[in-house]
Amino acid sequence: MSYKQILYNKTPAPAIDPALNSGTFRVNTVAKPTDVPADKLLVRVHYLSLDPAMRQWLTAKRSYIAPKLASKHKKGDWVLAYSGWQEYAVVGEKEVEKITIPEGGRPTDAMSVLGMTGLTAYFGMLEVGKPKPGDTVVVSGAAGATGMVAGQIAKIKGAKRVVGLAGSKEKCEFLVKELGFDAAVNYKDKDWKKQLKEATPEYIDVFFDNTGGEILDACLARAARDSRFVICGAISQYNSAKPQGPASFMTVISQRVTIKGFIVFDYIKKYAAAQKELASWLSQGKLKRKEHIVPGGIEAAPQALVDLYAGANTGKMMVEIAPVSEALTKSKL
Repeated sequence: MSYKQILYNKTPAPAIDPALNSGTFRVNTVAKPTDVPADKLLVRVHYLSLDPAMRQWLTAKRSYIAPKLASKHKKGDWVLAYSGWQEYAVVGEKEVEKITIPEGGRPTDAMSVLGMTGLTAYFGMLEVGKPKPGDTVVVSGAAGATGMVAGQIAKIKGAKRVVGLAGSKEKCEFLVKELGFDAAVNYKDKDWKKQLKEATPEYIDVFFDNTGGEILDACLARAARDSRFVICGAISQYNSAKPQGPASFMTVISQRVTIKGFIVFDYIKKYAAAQKELASWLSQGKLKRKEHIVPGGIEAAPQALVDLYAGANTGKMMVEIAPVSEALTKSKL
């Protein structure tokens, strides 16, 4: 029996080319292992997580990787693994993390609201942004996997006003009507800067940034005194040959703005407590999830990654390699 892999073929220049075999990636077929060493695990891949940071991983000279995790596993366990883009993977026991599915949860939550996505939003908002009752909080990329969780956490923690920036009318309606944001701005509208001003009459106390570029610049111009700017990502600049920095930088001085970048792995010792609180909010209905599942198997991954940067998703984007119904054993959900 054989299975497929998607391998890194050549460096993006600067955009990712999704063409199979001739583009950034190529398809490779290998034999499925039949003799797995005792200290290794054969993992069947069901879903691939697609994340904006992947673009940086393709070319970054200085990057980061997740620390290794240790846990016990048995046949049928749901696990998280940095498996690469392939249908099966042989990995060491310390390279996978067993998933514990809470009441009302599902396996894919471990890659979204209860995984790196949710943890990134949790620590970025609470450890860096530190919203207080009465604050106005703005989130860019607010309909994306991290942004939607970050905005909801700000509401849970008592922010007076939470405003999201997203790239379509439908996404903005989703933020307000389904997630409880107080306002949403479509940054593709011609008058979006005017809308942002109207949506932040008391200026911005916390800005959770996933996009960078012109949106970061516009929010700096609306910064309140002693505001906190959380730099989580800069998706608008990842495929740019010449990334754009903020032009409104003098506001940092006049308004005493704190700008801080962070990486979720900085808080690994606090993961368990954070996941417990996130799971509690999820079960209580205070925190809502949304998934954008791309069908088509492993070969759909390159185009799906390009679509991610084009804003095709609302919520967490994943590529379905094999549905949950095809798992060896069904976990109790």
